[in-house]
Amino acid sequence: MTLLHHEALMEAMGAAEWDEKLVVTPLLDQSQVGEASIDLRLGTDFLLLRRTLRAGVELIEGKGEESSAEQLQARIDSLYDRRTIAFGDGLWLHPQQFALGATLEFVRLPPTLGAYVLSRSSWGRLGLLVATAVMVQPRFAGALTLELVNEGDSPIKLYPGAKIAQLAVHSLPSVMEFAKSDPSYKWPTGPQPAKLRKDQEQLEKIKRLGKKLASV
Repeated sequence: MTLLHHEALMEAMGAAEWDEKLVVTPLLDQSQVGEASIDLRLGTDFLLLRRTLRAGVELIEGKGEESSAEQLQARIDSLYDRRTIAFGDGLWLHPQQFALGATLEFVRLPPTLGAYVLSRSSWGRLGLLVATAVMVQPRFAGALTLELVNEGDSPIKLYPGAKIAQLAVHSLPSVMEFAKSDPSYKWPTGPQPAKLRKDQEQLEKIKRLGKKLASV
């Protein structure tokens, strides 16, 4: 596994073969392609995590009733407020506040490449964490959701279009034929709320197993 440097990044983005081509678009400035990473800009759409009257985020029902994937997703979606911020305006992120943003760029990885989304140090030194789920799988295509957390003591104003993160791309030892993007996040064009259907299914199985073991 090798980290791609500037020349390799430019070669991957200019590849003629689709199974080798790295897509990061639009690049508003060629200087976004650095020595070993690509700067990513903040998009205009945000999901703000709302405080809820519920006790918390619960993946399975506590009264013996299994909830459907649709019911679970509806509960999760209700935790967010959607905001669109115009270019030139900003969004204040207060200390300990959490929000979901997305990259302005559309990113597509071929089956020969993987990537990591990393915070830029200039924002990190203000206390801003940009990505808490950093791995980007081969064959991913879409805008990357950014988990934005203000860990500092002062509010931070976030501007759409600002260089907010960086993409470190690495080659894989062979083509990942088995690699498939998570269908829950297929071709996203903005920030995506949590999709926990698979986690719910596993927890439901564990819950049923627990009942069987308790009856033994």
